[in-house]
Amino acid sequence: MKNNFSGRLMALFLFVLTPLAWAHGISDEDRQRMLDGSYFQYVGLGASHMLTGYDHLLFLFGVVFFLTTFKDIAKFVTVFTLGHCITLIFATYFKITWNFYLVDAIIAISVIYKGFDNNGGFQKHFDMKSPNLLMAVFGFGLLHGFGLSTRLQQLPLGDDPVAMLWRILSFNVGVEVGQIAALTVMVAMLAFWRNRPSFKRFSRIANLGLIYAGIYLLFTQLHGYQHDRHPDSFRFPVQEHQHAHEDMAIENTTDDSRNTLK
Repeated sequence: MKNNFSGRLMALFLFVLTPLAWAHGISDEDRQRMLDGSYFQYVGLGASHMLTGYDHLLFLFGVVFFLTTFKDIAKFVTVFTLGHCITLIFATYFKITWNFYLVDAIIAISVIYKGFDNNGGFQKHFDMKSPNLLMAVFGFGLLHGFGLSTRLQQLPLGDDPVAMLWRILSFNVGVEVGQIAALTVMVAMLAFWRNRPSFKRFSRIANLGLIYAGIYLLFTQLHGYQHDRHPDSFRFPVQEHQHAHEDMAIENTTDDSRNTLK
């Protein structure tokens, strides 16, 4: 009885602290505890990752921005969900991965694309109709799922194929829970705002904000890629970033000293 209680307490402790561990590093002991724990902690990780994934949320916000009926919202969200489920599950299970900074940089482009499309960019600048939105959302869904997969593959999933699949599916369930929660807030907020006169006046500015946010995320990820020497490690990117700049400062100081001596 005591061992069961201790095990549950440890599982709860890991569930609360795993986001921090994901950022700062996971010890071998913690990795093993995660593997021995319940699938529920992977559900929690998926939900928290979606709710803190600004690129995913911004893209979804752009998708539902002008949708007014439940049918349309359900259709586009379903297509996006199908896309990211496919790559999240299959890429993770078959260990297909890439540098997560570069993947997230491309995901940032999807945010820029949606803001550009919402503001009629294709019509204004290219004198053409927008590409098929349903197919675009599906394609970007595949990309977003690959981004989720690159992060999930940094976590311990085990070597047992069946257990690994259940952990992936649990993470995916958490992603969907987080997505539903975020969309509920977005749709409610947009429905309230759409009935206000300010919606027509500021909708263009809001989508310009999406474009600028996407550009900011794009350069942030490219900057991270440039300075992160260990992209597949569990180290917190900010720490790695700081170390890189410190090294650059030391090198510059050394060069200045050599020039002075000369």
